[in-house]
Amino acid sequence: MNIDQKHSHHREIALRLKRADGHLKKVIEMIETGRACVDIAQQLHAVERAISQAKKTLIQDHIDHCLEDAVSSISAEQRGSIDEFKTITKYL
Repeated sequence: MNIDQKHSHHREIALRLKRADGHLKKVIEMIETGRACVDIAQQLHAVERAISQAKKTLIQDHIDHCLEDAVSSISAEQRGSIDEFKTITKYL
């Protein structure tokens, strides 16, 4: 896989997803060996959070790079809405 250097967080995202994959495999093993549901739910929650954070980082990275490239030539006055959009997406 060739990671686009333009997106500074892609490598970090890939590593996070690989860790989540390892945790998910462990959760499957926990289910198959009859571990307590509370333990399984806790681990599933951790996997879910890791994937959600990876998605959020990916979207934020895309906005910060691709959107910025698309609007870099417009005036500061015109950038107001774009800058506001970039700020508000951090709350997704």
